[in-house]
Amino acid sequence: MANKDNNKDKMTLEEAGRKGGETTARNHDKEFYQEIGEKGGKDRAEQHEDDDNN
Repeated sequence: MANKDNNKDKMTLEEAGRKGGETTARNHDKEFYQEIGEKGGKDRAEQHEDDDNN
């Protein structure tokens, strides 16, 4: 993890993720999260089916 003393102007990976998540939450509504959740669920189900077929 980045040391803030040595990298004064840089943010940690954790801080960048939090900032990006907060920005996404401000710019999108509940429907957006439902859609991406559904897409992810379908993809995961397909992966699981592929795992079962091997």
